[in-house]
Amino acid sequence: MSSGKWLNNSAASCGVFLSHQGIKIANSLFEEIEKKFKKEALKIFELIETLKENPKKGKLLGNIGGIVIKELKYKSFRFYFLTDGFKLKCIGQEQITDLLFRFVRMSDKKHQQKTIDEIRNILLKIGAKGFD
Repeated sequence: MSSGKWLNNSAASCGVFLSHQGIKIANSLFEEIEKKFKKEALKIFELIETLKENPKKGKLLGNIGGIVIKELKYKSFRFYFLTDGFKLKCIGQEQITDLLFRFVRMSDKKHQQKTIDEIRNILLKIGAKGFD
């Protein structure tokens, strides 16, 4: 996969998230990944895309109002995403296309708890729309 897939499909999006087949990445996060990891960014986007085959992948960090916060780990970095907790629990393989994963933040190990707390705070105060 190339980051070009994300860029080409983003033209139809609202501009805040880059979208590719049920996975959305916040523009700011996409740019941060490309800037920080350069060529290695492709590996990260491939890791993110593995959610299409295994939607239950990732470490569960919390659940706020039915929205699940999970993380994917790449080396010493964590990539945080949100999804519908009820759909994730009850999903069958044929319904994977109906499930949306929204990647919203990234952190290193040192700032992990601060980032998780920030995501929870936004969800509690504003809801998932706080990431739009």
